[in-house]
Amino acid sequence: MSTAATLQHEDIHGAHDAHHEHHHHETFISKYVFSQDHKMIAKQFLITGIIWAIIGGLFSVIFRLQLGYPDSTFPWLEDLLGHWAAGGKLKPEFYYALVTMHGTILVFFVLTAGLSGTFANFLIPLQIGARDMASPFLNMLSYWFFFLASIIMFSSLFVQTGPASGGWTIYPPLSALGEASSGSIIGMDLWLVSMAMFIISSLLGGLNYITTILNMRTKGMSMTRLPLTIWALFFTAVLGVLSFPVLLSGAILLLFDRNLGTSFFLSDIVIAGKILPNEGGSAILFQHLFWFLGHPEVYIILLPAMGMSSEIISVNSRKPIFGYMAMVGSVFAIAILAFLVWAHHMFVTGLNPFLGSVFVLLTLLIAVPSAIKVFNWLTTLWRANIRFTPGMLFAIGFVSLFISGGLTGIFLGNSALDLHLHDTYFVVAHFHIVMGVASFFGMFAGVYHWFPKMFGRYLNNTMAYIHFWITIIGAYMIFWPMHYEGLAGMPRRYYDYSGWSSFNMFTGLNEFISFVSMIVFAAQLLFVFNFFYSIFKGRKVTELNPWGANTLEWTTPIRPGHGNWPGEIPEVHRGAYDYAKDGKEFIPQDVPVGEDESKH
Repeated sequence: MSTAATLQHEDIHGAHDAHHEHHHHETFISKYVFSQDHKMIAKQFLITGIIWAIIGGLFSVIFRLQLGYPDSTFPWLEDLLGHWAAGGKLKPEFYYALVTMHGTILVFFVLTAGLSGTFANFLIPLQIGARDMASPFLNMLSYWFFFLASIIMFSSLFVQTGPASGGWTIYPPLSALGEASSGSIIGMDLWLVSMAMFIISSLLGGLNYITTILNMRTKGMSMTRLPLTIWALFFTAVLGVLSFPVLLSGAILLLFDRNLGTSFFLSDIVIAGKILPNEGGSAILFQHLFWFLGHPEVYIILLPAMGMSSEIISVNSRKPIFGYMAMVGSVFAIAILAFLVWAHHMFVTGLNPFLGSVFVLLTLLIAVPSAIKVFNWLTTLWRANIRFTPGMLFAIGFVSLFISGGLTGIFLGNSALDLHLHDTYFVVAHFHIVMGVASFFGMFAGVYHWFPKMFGRYLNNTMAYIHFWITIIGAYMIFWPMHYEGLAGMPRRYYDYSGWSSFNMFTGLNEFISFVSMIVFAAQLLFVFNFFYSIFKGRKVTELNPWGANTLEWTTPIRPGHGNWPGEIPEVHRGAYDYAKDGKEFIPQDVPVGEDESKH
């Protein structure tokens, strides 16, 4: 490093240290509400995400009651939902609204914000050796736009005509015409405005994450020494920045169609015998815009879970991650291919068969980098000295769910098979296992692993183990049988199947699924109790590096203050995965390479 560069480096650090001094006298508002500290913003995202997860999970329990017990009435439902469940029975219109809100809340407000918002904010500066994000102010704005989006979405539950009800994909023309259903009136406008706010939040966050990773790594932290978590969060941010604007354009054009008389997505519509004047639009255009985000969205959720699971599996196997560069390469390949497969959601729309075959090929190609990751996780676990911490169990659970859910994706990726399986419970089963539950497992793994760093206390292990076993067994018991319902042709998003003689054989199975979903929901409430109880009453962390990990976040104080490191930022001398090397159990990244050290 030249003298000028060294001086500049010292100036920056001096400025940071001055900034650090400045933050000793913080008020409650500046510390906890409008905080610009990345660790506090991460906690804000996490706690908001947990509240949303309870709401979204409760919705699924309510509509599962309708599906499992279609002839029963539940008087408490009327107390909870008012006229939407008059006499204790869910109204059909509100059933669709619940399905829509459940999907929207869990995909965007819990998994996107919970994984990227929480862990990108928390881990990026700590693992790359930075004092904070590149722009703490934009980071704060990112959370507050997310919070504003949450409030708008939540308020739509209380409007007289009900929240948006067109499925989480909100396909026009149903979503574009207020006359089509009660959920397409004001609730839909609120949904679209909320999503626009959410996308702004994601873009502010994503640009911040990319800039921080590229520009603010500590001395010695080359790109090839980055932990896999950071690589995954980097490509997640790139995916978000490139694909979210497409959904934003779709949402804005749909708002235009709804309120300004345009026809981007409407054409030749007859409603209640009246011919509407709209011409020239295409509902299929909206599907293209939606799925151009919608498929990268799967990986925006999955990649952080993959990165964190890689890290946690390596730490608790006491072995270097198998094939580090192959893992980086496969994340890169997934990020590219994620943009090229969106039309596999549209095989039944009348898509040109030739185009269909192209998308089949590209869809099957994305299985290759996914398989590389699975192989490397399994080979890291192979003959390892595994510590079954709660974080490790959830990381292994993630790998299991990713494999079993991913395999069914191969069936759906085949256009000839998809004609029969599309819009059946087979699709519901596939994406809930691979995207929904697997991503939740990645998130739980991250929370259990980094909770000591976040709050300086441990979560209760007994509750954690109960939470893990009920959730993984329950998830398979809920979603595995749905594959059989789907193969039998049972369509999704129906309110009541009891009128169909062909689906009567599944009455008992639907009851069983609904019963298990209630037990699994109760297990999540146990986790929520454990989380909030442990923040205040959990066992205190006494050692700096409780898991014996190599990454930089464990070199900070037990409760890092604003600026992360009280003194100099550590210099990095090696990769993040020097475990079981030269007779040493682990060698942290800031330990200089010894003269007699072997090359790996």
